[in-house]
Amino acid sequence: MAKLYFYYSAMNAGKTTTLLQSNYNYRERGMQTLLLKPALDDREGEVIRSRIGLTAEATNFKTDDNLLHIFKQRLEEGPLNCVLLDEAQFLTREQVQQLSDIVDRHSIPVLAYGLRTDFLGELFEGSRHLLAWADELKEIKTTCHCGRKAIMVVRVDEQGQTVSSGTQIQIGGNDQYVSLCRIHFKESMRAD
Repeated sequence: MAKLYFYYSAMNAGKTTTLLQSNYNYRERGMQTLLLKPALDDREGEVIRSRIGLTAEATNFKTDDNLLHIFKQRLEEGPLNCVLLDEAQFLTREQVQQLSDIVDRHSIPVLAYGLRTDFLGELFEGSRHLLAWADELKEIKTTCHCGRKAIMVVRVDEQGQTVSSGTQIQIGGNDQYVSLCRIHFKESMRAD
């Protein structure tokens, strides 16, 4: 039975690497996949790239795109065995519902990978609805500098100082975000 999976973590836990490994496993067995990523993350164009250098072509989508329609258009080209989606935190409520429609109406598994919370410890819209609607939640673990499990992310400025205000979405990598345990997240936010 097909399911909607949400693989979540803090930054630098290997979400994209895990997505690309799953895609490779499907393809190695002769199965077809659809890789999706938000156009909002424009760093790589129509490519999903992990920090360790793995890549795969993807279909970019905007916040007003209907993912069920994109899925159906791709289905006209031939069978699909799985949909994999990177940066799932940027999904809208409607897009999460559309992913669940792919699972429920077409019996195709959907594997969505993303952050759970933003740099202020607040849920992203896509993450909030995936946490509510996914059939299975899978945490991908990473580590804080102290050795504890990192579950939070802070945004830092050019000097490495914690930023405690700003827009929720700011595309960036290791130069702008640091994964921390809850203890160090709270300490970092108080220090500001």
